[in-house]
Amino acid sequence: MNLNPGTMDQLQSALGKKLQVNAALGGYTSSRIGGRADGLVIANNLSELEQAVTICWQLDIPYRILGNASNVLISDHGYRGIVILNRAKAIHFNKNVEAPFVITSSGTNLGGLARQAAIHGFSGLEWAAFIPGTVGGAVYGNAGAHGSDIQSCLIMAEILHQNYGRQSWNCEQFGFTYRSSVLKRTQVPVVILNAQFKLTHSTKEEVQARMEIFNDRRRKTQPPGASMGSMFKNPVGDHAGRLIEAAGLKGTRIGGVEISPVHANFFVNQQDASASDVVRLIRLVQKTVKTQFDVELELEIELLGEWNEI
Repeated sequence: MNLNPGTMDQLQSALGKKLQVNAALGGYTSSRIGGRADGLVIANNLSELEQAVTICWQLDIPYRILGNASNVLISDHGYRGIVILNRAKAIHFNKNVEAPFVITSSGTNLGGLARQAAIHGFSGLEWAAFIPGTVGGAVYGNAGAHGSDIQSCLIMAEILHQNYGRQSWNCEQFGFTYRSSVLKRTQVPVVILNAQFKLTHSTKEEVQARMEIFNDRRRKTQPPGASMGSMFKNPVGDHAGRLIEAAGLKGTRIGGVEISPVHANFFVNQQDASASDVVRLIRLVQKTVKTQFDVELELEIELLGEWNEI
């Protein structure tokens, strides 16, 4: 561990049994890959989330908040700091108004939220019904699918700013671009606490029918198994998966990770893959696509931790 014993003592004094020391992270990620963090805290509500982050700020400790860790690759060498797992999942639907909306904590699973909206007869989140990430991560990265994204439905979000405390940001303040926000681009010291999404009145049957169309498309085009979702952003006017397949790389395997034969923009952990395996495959794909098509593929996932391979 790189955090000095005095700092860890202060953390343990403040967090007690909530702090897990030298914690393995792979079991908390969708890819089942990753080393150890100096410390791990599971925040089960917004109060615990605020507490953990505030203590890290006060002690000047590096930290990272993760939800389902569905678009993050954690180094085999781990993360030198505190990982905070956001499990704050409160949901409140405002139903009896002309323009209904939902307010939800940032640790809520986005796909689960969309499916709950459908049960209540609300439309607007069908596109997100099978996205595995959490609301906080979705806002942070402007998650999207099926021609829609967070920008299209976010009304506002409440954040906790290191210097200015709690603030409410409207959609425009997030500066959304394709799979990004001002938070992601500039590393603003804030934590997303909750988000409010606009909905429209519909019926359970109509919404679920649209969701089933998306689900059928997903089953046909996205592979099962442990992965990080889409590995690369789609270049303007093209698709990363098409370029990788055209480069003859579909099915290529390094170590325990394979470029999916179903969809070439998915890397699947087939057997005890390491983060180093994934990075080597990423570099092979980027180099090959650049050589053959003069296109620079940009990662959609994030790399977290210490990397000797880069």
